[in-house]
Amino acid sequence: MIDDIQHPLQIIPIPAFSDNYLWLIHNNRKAIVVDPGDATPVINTLKQLGLDLQTILITHHHQDHIGGVDLLLRTYPDAEVFAPKLEQYTFAHKPVSETDQLYLGDWISSAKVIDVPGHTLGHIAYYIEHQAQQWLFCGDTMFGAGCGRLFEGTPAQMMTSLQKLAALPSSTQVYCTHEYTLHNINFALSLEPSNMSLVKRQQDAKMLRTSGQPTLPSTLALELETNPFLRCHMPEIQASLNTEKAEILQTFSAMRALRNSY
Repeated sequence: MIDDIQHPLQIIPIPAFSDNYLWLIHNNRKAIVVDPGDATPVINTLKQLGLDLQTILITHHHQDHIGGVDLLLRTYPDAEVFAPKLEQYTFAHKPVSETDQLYLGDWISSAKVIDVPGHTLGHIAYYIEHQAQQWLFCGDTMFGAGCGRLFEGTPAQMMTSLQKLAALPSSTQVYCTHEYTLHNINFALSLEPSNMSLVKRQQDAKMLRTSGQPTLPSTLALELETNPFLRCHMPEIQASLNTEKAEILQTFSAMRALRNSY
């Protein structure tokens, strides 16, 4: 146990499909994987690094986030799965929702569950404060400079969910599950072209992608500066959407609808 605690934690992205990241948290011995839509790259990484899979965290029921769970459980039968209480799953799991505090093992701090409906009605996020760091695994609720489509929830639900996440410490690292950042930035600049933080983020994201690097994790501080779905109160964005005299929710709704076809 002491050896486990002494090993530094790492969080690495495992690319899957065309743009997914399956996040792997490990201490060089034990591992946690978030939203394993594909088991094969996860198993390959675990074997390559000599890791034992201890926990699987699920944010929502879409196949690109759960498709690998069955094979992972056959390969690592002792692994424990946590998944949203308000959604249905065929694999064995512990249903969790907001206010639940998850014990993840002696080598990592516990995780707090946050209900974030919008993309799906039962969507949850996992927030971990480990030593001096804060990590947010938010599935498809918040993206780099964007947010998820509303497949099941309402604009009001998504806006409330994003505001919950935005209230976390600004130093929180944001681990989204899709590489949508550059496209989201381009959309954001169409609404807020004078945002110099956004211009710089576009330059940084282009450099990262050109060199084959992920644009994630982000931080909440950066999202607050550049994510238009957290900036519905900004006059330039409201002017771009012709919602200057509207409620903030109308600005959010108009923005989400416009992003759907961007």
